[in-house]
Amino acid sequence: MLNQNIKESTTQAHAKLEGTVVRQLKAVRSNADYADVLKAFYAYFNAVEKTIAPYITPDVLPDYAERRNSSHIKADIIELGGNVDNLLQVETPTVNNALEALSALYVLEGSIMGGPYIVQMLNKYGVQQGTSFFSGYGDNTHNMWQAFVTVLNKHGEDPATHARSIEIANETFSRFGDVFTQLAATE
Repeated sequence: MLNQNIKESTTQAHAKLEGTVVRQLKAVRSNADYADVLKAFYAYFNAVEKTIAPYITPDVLPDYAERRNSSHIKADIIELGGNVDNLLQVETPTVNNALEALSALYVLEGSIMGGPYIVQMLNKYGVQQGTSFFSGYGDNTHNMWQAFVTVLNKHGEDPATHARSIEIANETFSRFGDVFTQLAATE
């Protein structure tokens, strides 16, 4: 199954990104700090969404319009008193078809799965607002993930396509990490 191959083959990239994001979140001491971290998420998610938009049609992923996206991150930033001006410059993977787009989306959707842990961490640091994006799909989070994985696996039935899908997912993780490296350099 493609999702398992991606998961196993992106372990290092995933762990590296997770460590970078957790360090940024542990440094949050105010709503303004958190809004800055969210701006990095917004810049990257929004750019990836634009990159994959031509390929993620309702025929490919019927519930795509119902999924969490950068508009939810923007709403959280605004709730925190921030804005989406002066965003970091980001690079996204180059995608050329629906499977490559789904492989990039795997990383974005996966981040939602870890969202409840981020909300707990933020609450511990006193942040109580702007967590709707990381709250994911609530009780429906597991079902949304399973529906996504089913679509990914259907489009990736041919094992010959797996290497490129894994490459896209690894690049998506890596370039997302680059955004946080940029963010840390601006502080």
